[in-house]
Amino acid sequence: MKFALVRLVGGMVAGGLVFLSYQPVGWWWAAIVGVALLFVVLAPWPRGGGPSLRLGAGIAVAHSLVLFLLLLPWIGSFVGTMPYVALAIWLSLYSVLLGVLGVAVARLRFGPLVFPLVFMAVEWLRSTVPFGGFAWVRLGWGQVGGPLQDVASVGGPALVSGVVVAVGCCVGAVALRRPVLPVAGLLGVVVLLAVGASVSLGSADVGSVRVAAIQGNVPRLGLEFNAQRRAVLANHVAETKKLAGSEPVDMVVWPENSADVSPFYDAQAADMVSEAVAAAGAPVLVGTITRDEVGLRNTMSVFNPGSGAGDFHYKRYLQPFGEYMPLRSFFRLFSEKVDWAGDFKPGVTSDPVRMGDVLVGVATCYEVAFDNAGREAVRRGAQILTTPTNNATFGFSDMTYQQLAMSRMLAIQTDRAVVVAATSGVSAMVHPDGSVSQETGIFTAATLRESLPLRESQTVAVRFGFVIEYVLVLAGWLVGAGAVIRARRSGGGFP
Repeated sequence: MKFALVRLVGGMVAGGLVFLSYQPVGWWWAAIVGVALLFVVLAPWPRGGGPSLRLGAGIAVAHSLVLFLLLLPWIGSFVGTMPYVALAIWLSLYSVLLGVLGVAVARLRFGPLVFPLVFMAVEWLRSTVPFGGFAWVRLGWGQVGGPLQDVASVGGPALVSGVVVAVGCCVGAVALRRPVLPVAGLLGVVVLLAVGASVSLGSADVGSVRVAAIQGNVPRLGLEFNAQRRAVLANHVAETKKLAGSEPVDMVVWPENSADVSPFYDAQAADMVSEAVAAAGAPVLVGTITRDEVGLRNTMSVFNPGSGAGDFHYKRYLQPFGEYMPLRSFFRLFSEKVDWAGDFKPGVTSDPVRMGDVLVGVATCYEVAFDNAGREAVRRGAQILTTPTNNATFGFSDMTYQQLAMSRMLAIQTDRAVVVAATSGVSAMVHPDGSVSQETGIFTAATLRESLPLRESQTVAVRFGFVIEYVLVLAGWLVGAGAVIRARRSGGGFP
């Protein structure tokens, strides 16, 4: 087909541009340029016609494969190159739908208006199915630090993705000399929604809390650090003891896995945690492992001075193929490495934990990528959030910076300060506007201390974000399906 190779290469270049929007590069505008180029290569050209639905599928898959291969190499440091490449290929296959539906809607008069809906629908599917999906690769995460990030307070990162695509389609439509008024109108509505939300809901502080985030560091890099978990605990105890005699704090946050030698089952670990809590003179949120009648739990537990263990948070959104292994017997047919995966059991709610007089919402590590973890905690009264994490396995890779971006967008989405505590970095203090006031380096022992605001208001995203997303996603599926049926009837479908 005429210009097929040009379109295919253009889609791949677009994938590279979108990658540059994610942290640690963080060129938010590159996503808009990349999406604009993707829309152009999927749309009809004034003198070259348009691609078939089949070619559109190939373009979109090539686009996504380039993007995910660039975005996710940190996974290879954990499970090896082949599983990482396999995951990138799997995630790219969702884009068959993006290409087919995208080509069909791009032929419509109002294609630039409805293409963002199709994109949101496919991204929702990738972020949901199967095994909870893989929301880590959402387009919206790349907008942290850019002017579109505040849309998260209206519809979460899903709506941020949609608005990025809408702006990109606007740019692409200009390049194709097509009407852009519908897209401009959509952007105007989104801006009005964002402004209206900030004015009507308000964001007044109801107090403040003095927080310490502890980064104890690990003995050395790599998977083997788990075999030295008692040393990891000792590091966090030693760093916490430095709080004694200094300016008092109201609460202390340790990272995920900071006490893998569980103080609930090991007397020495219990003594060490008690010493740290006494030195801090404040409740300490400790990442540990517990077991109940259901099974093993990845747990964040509050330890109070004098009274011991208090509230706890069971990690609800577990990482498939890491913290648990779906279809273990089936996947064992292909690799014995499946038995590296854990067998943790998920929690059932995202209730906040009480630390002193403050309700703290917890999203442990991988949970930060799931909207409902933060939304539910805030709806249940959380005045501040924390995202304790363990990134030591992934070394100096981009993973920790990508995850920090998610914590920053979580702050914007929920209008809450977020405390990021990592075993080996990056730990950070994030304010409700998504700005970072303090952060640590990687693989250093450090303590961050700061007074952070407490809030009780609820953003539109917290109250209605899931409804907004589902309505737009449903619209995307309906419009996309209608456009494909129209294309087939007019003879412009699969050759």
